[in-house]
Amino acid sequence: MALIVKKFGGTSVKNAERLFNVADIITSDYKKGNDVVVVVSAQGDTTDDLIEKAMEINPKASKREMDVLLSSGEQISVSLLAMAIEKLGYPVVSLLGWQAGFITDSNHSNAKIKRVETDRLQNELDKKNIVIVAGFQGINRYDDISTLGRGGSDTSAVALAAALRADCCQIYTDVDGVYTADPRKVKSAKKLDEITYDEMLELATLGAQVLHNRSVEMAKKYNVDLEVLSSLTRARGTKVKEVVKMEKMLVKGVAKDINCARISLLRLPDTPGIAFKIFSKLAQKKINVDIILQSVGRDGDKDIAFTIPKSEAELAVETLKNAFDFLSDDRIICDEEVAKISVVGAGMETHPGVAAKMFEALFEQNINIQMISTSEIKISVLIDAADADRAMVAVHDKFIK
Repeated sequence: MALIVKKFGGTSVKNAERLFNVADIITSDYKKGNDVVVVVSAQGDTTDDLIEKAMEINPKASKREMDVLLSSGEQISVSLLAMAIEKLGYPVVSLLGWQAGFITDSNHSNAKIKRVETDRLQNELDKKNIVIVAGFQGINRYDDISTLGRGGSDTSAVALAAALRADCCQIYTDVDGVYTADPRKVKSAKKLDEITYDEMLELATLGAQVLHNRSVEMAKKYNVDLEVLSSLTRARGTKVKEVVKMEKMLVKGVAKDINCARISLLRLPDTPGIAFKIFSKLAQKKINVDIILQSVGRDGDKDIAFTIPKSEAELAVETLKNAFDFLSDDRIICDEEVAKISVVGAGMETHPGVAAKMFEALFEQNINIQMISTSEIKISVLIDAADADRAMVAVHDKFIK
């Protein structure tokens, strides 16, 4: 007998037909004698619809009230899925995040899980119930509902698998595994049988919308046996693990991120501490900075450019203008029409020439590179957003045949 944690995304439970399909997957494992805990996202476009309703009432609603609203989407999903399983004749109970023991910090809309108290979960499993848990949510020390950010249901599932010491954690999505690129955009994309935690973490962070990056980070930390698969095809998925056998693959994937903006700060004083002063102000506002480029100082001036999430661009510009008198309108430029293209692969560490090959692919398509960032297992470039899809295909086809 095994303890299995399954997570189903919004497309997997978007209507009655899909709900009964998911119920069948769950009960198939339960019939084999396994304990099953299920994490569910809000149905279909429910979260987007709720956000739209909030904007009609108050575009500047507090994050606390947004959490109260958005958490209701998962409440609908868990109850309907439990009803479907009941109809099939199996014992089941649905739990909201706080009932399942998710204790978070107080950072509304992007809360971090502090711990999972498993007493209630274990009690329900001991009763031989299938347990359906609302993903994406928990409760903070003030007894307020909190949410984990978009994609947070993945993190809920991995956290449950770690806390319960589950035998495996299966993440069901609308694709049947992890591909070398988005198969909807790159026709030649190939499904991977397995990928390392580090590679998956880089791809998730760089824009691949298969897994929430925090879920991969947690899976690596607690060595959770993780698999990405489809609820529609029921084919074998992609295993995410510490060590994989596919050493021959130089690059495992190509990712595209269009949720980024470039901010350029021009003619800054070329003095010690200026970078610290700028980025500490952004850090105080919890603005995440990615690629940073600083020019060589000339005539007492220098330029600094960096990328941030597009959703934080307005706040970043406002923060810097208010903090520094010398940042007038003509010395701070924000460009939201940019995209980041990245290649990821553990094999890159020991193979020279990967950067040159990537740059060649972009040159052949006459695509200009604005900024470059590298690490041991990834290379990212910033380009015009209009070139993003073309660039992703070109780079993918250069590395993956």
